[in-house]
Amino acid sequence: MKLKQRVVVLCAVLLLLGLAKVFLLDGGEGSAASRRDLRAFRKMEAGLQLARGARLTHTLQSPWEVAAQWVGPREVYPDETPEMAAVLNALATARVERADVGYKGTQLKALLVLEGGQKVVFKPKRYSRDYVVEGEPYAGYDRHNAEVAAFHLDRILGFRRAPLVVGRFVNLRTEIKPVATDQLLGTFLTQGNNTCFYGKCYYCRESEPACADGEVMEGSVTLWLPDVWPLQKHRHPWGRTYREGKLARWEYDESYCEAVKKMPPYDAGPRLLDVIDTAIFDYLIGNADRHHYESFQDDGGASMLILLDNAKSFGNPALDERSILAPLYQCCMVRVSTWNRLNLLQNRGLSSALRLATAHDPTAPVLTEAHLAALDRRLVGVLATVRQCIETQGPDNTLIEDRMNLPPHP
Repeated sequence: MKLKQRVVVLCAVLLLLGLAKVFLLDGGEGSAASRRDLRAFRKMEAGLQLARGARLTHTLQSPWEVAAQWVGPREVYPDETPEMAAVLNALATARVERADVGYKGTQLKALLVLEGGQKVVFKPKRYSRDYVVEGEPYAGYDRHNAEVAAFHLDRILGFRRAPLVVGRFVNLRTEIKPVATDQLLGTFLTQGNNTCFYGKCYYCRESEPACADGEVMEGSVTLWLPDVWPLQKHRHPWGRTYREGKLARWEYDESYCEAVKKMPPYDAGPRLLDVIDTAIFDYLIGNADRHHYESFQDDGGASMLILLDNAKSFGNPALDERSILAPLYQCCMVRVSTWNRLNLLQNRGLSSALRLATAHDPTAPVLTEAHLAALDRRLVGVLATVRQCIETQGPDNTLIEDRMNLPPHP
């Protein structure tokens, strides 16, 4: 065989091998990695539907102790959590022992302490479900239902990096005011027949309170992460400037990812792939407001990127803000496990899974059909972006195997 023919044959073989890898990963059944990811997907599906009113019966531990033991350097909860429904039910029903203002951040929230000493963050309802937030993708008040939906999307995607969240109704007169601090009580007022409060935060105003329906207020409750896992805050490398006319470097420099790859903690370990996972997560939910993120403290770059504060999501179902995906399309790399999971959720599988996962929530329906349809549409966009990367630079450079074998939880 002539040299030229050999080169042609070799190129054809390499092309077929590359296509085979993509096919196996796309199909979800061929490779060992894909089979492993398919098993994990089936396990997720089996545990997706949660029972209302569940309680712990097999342990003397409190729900808070159970949830605290779940936390590890790479997950907030494990892939098998038969107690999940009971913990979420406790979040939704446990007696409030103390209520205070939530000082940190720009948006209105309250810090509650539930029976047993468990801290939680309460975010009040500000909009009806079908209200469309116009303007910039990060505009408007926080959306409490977005926190609930984002937590369950984290379960569905298999990231397990979001703190537990549940919807809850609280009676401001009987549950909150009797145990509220003077700071919080000082922000209560009445509008018509509705009890309201405006709290203390950067954008909190007496003229813009959150109001209950009479005395009963709908909101979300987020479980506070255990104090033994202190958090460290980082500026997001793809953060926005939030200044009109001033672009961040990533918005005009197409080679920006190469610069990020040279900076710790993105030059080694899992952090850059976490950022890319988070970009996919944020694009699906429409969250363009992740200017900072948290990891566990003194982690040396090994901790997960924790998916905290997802309330600027699900604002406008008609808006697909592609710039959120910049880490993905500029770095052109993604975890194999993420790619496989996304493929398994095609053809309305994502919206169906989220509809099922949130059906148990006290505030269900959590999302409108328009927002659920937007999830499926955006998923198509994510998959198309990855496929374009595969076409331009090959599957080996795009699909990254990153399954860290970490020590067991302490």
